[in-house]
Amino acid sequence: MRKLIYTINITIDGCCEHTKMDPPDDDEEVMDYFTQLVRDADLCYGRKTYQLMVPYWPDIAKNPSDAKADREFAQAFDSANKIVFSRSLESAESRNTRIVRGNLRDEIVKLKQEPGKHICVGGVDLASQLIELGLVDEYRFAVAPILAGEGRRLLEGAHLQEKLQLRLAESHVFKKSGWIALRYLKL
Repeated sequence: MRKLIYTINITIDGCCEHTKMDPPDDDEEVMDYFTQLVRDADLCYGRKTYQLMVPYWPDIAKNPSDAKADREFAQAFDSANKIVFSRSLESAESRNTRIVRGNLRDEIVKLKQEPGKHICVGGVDLASQLIELGLVDEYRFAVAPILAGEGRRLLEGAHLQEKLQLRLAESHVFKKSGWIALRYLKL
C-alpha cells in the first residue's frame, strides 16, 4: 500500500505561508532535497496550493536562464503525477494532472491502494482534513531558520480528536543555510 506523506515548509514559529520564506537560492542541497521528494512521489494538492505551484514551476522548467537547481525541481514537478481536489477548478493547467471532486476519504483510500509511488500532500487546508481523517502516514517538515511572527500557521483550523503522537525517523541539517529536514512517522 502506498503511503500518504504530508510535506510542508515551515518557519521555526510554525508559519507555512509561502510569502514569508523562500528556500535559500545559494543552497543547492536544500533544492536537491525538495527535488528528490517530488521525484519519489505522486503529488496531491487542493486548488489553492495547486494554483500557487502552476503555472509557476512549469514555466521555470522551460526557462534555461533560471538556476540549475530550480530548473531540476521544476522539471521533476512538471513530470510528476498530480491529483487536485477541487469543486471549483474547471480544468488543469499542467500535464499529468487529474482533478478529483469525489469524497476525500474514499478517494484517498482508493489512491493509497493503487500501485505506484507514495503520495505527497502539500498545503494546509487539504492536509488538515486528511490529518483529521487519520489518513496521513508520514510527516516531512522542512524548517526554515526564520521567525515570521505572522502568517498562516501549520494545521490552522484543524480539529484533532486526540493528540497525534509521532516518532522522529530521520533528520538532516543543511549546514550552509541552516534549514532542517525532519521526517516523522505516525505511531
